[in-house]
Amino acid sequence: MKRRIIIGMAGASGVIYGVKILSLLKEMQDIETHLIISESGKRNIEIETEYKAEEVAAMADVVYNDKDVGAALASGSFLTDGMVVIPCTIKTLSGIANSYTTNLLVRAADVTLKEKRKLVLVVRETPLHKGHLRLMTMAADIGAHILPPIPSFYHQPKTIDDIIHQTIGKIFDYLQIEHNLFKRWE
Repeated sequence: MKRRIIIGMAGASGVIYGVKILSLLKEMQDIETHLIISESGKRNIEIETEYKAEEVAAMADVVYNDKDVGAALASGSFLTDGMVVIPCTIKTLSGIANSYTTNLLVRAADVTLKEKRKLVLVVRETPLHKGHLRLMTMAADIGAHILPPIPSFYHQPKTIDDIIHQTIGKIFDYLQIEHNLFKRWE
């Protein structure tokens, strides 16, 4: 059976991270991706990248409407190996931290937490005020793994992809997905 990973793309800047993780997971034969893109996420794909939202959706194995709170991902009986919200807006972070499940993206994250599965939140905001930090602490306290896309430079990145791959590599490490996306510290 393939491993199932949910990818949620909210409307923060940095949708290229979501596009790249989908394209990398598509190459892996043993992983099935389940995608939720918010309306703002779709808009940002077309603002920030050369992709159309439909092209990004085509990279996933299964795509869900963010308004469909009755979809398979809304139930803990639908088994997954974890979820990544990439990028994660502060609004989505707030919904997750407060269990305010008004859409499928937040509901799927809530289910991931209640079932004690791995949830990675790639929070994309700067600067951060105390309210943002409080929400991150709340989410971490209930089981989320907070992984902002903050690049390392010890591997001497040469391209934007090198920087993006380092963040995705850290996500893959947490989800125990083998990769060679960046040079490890020696």
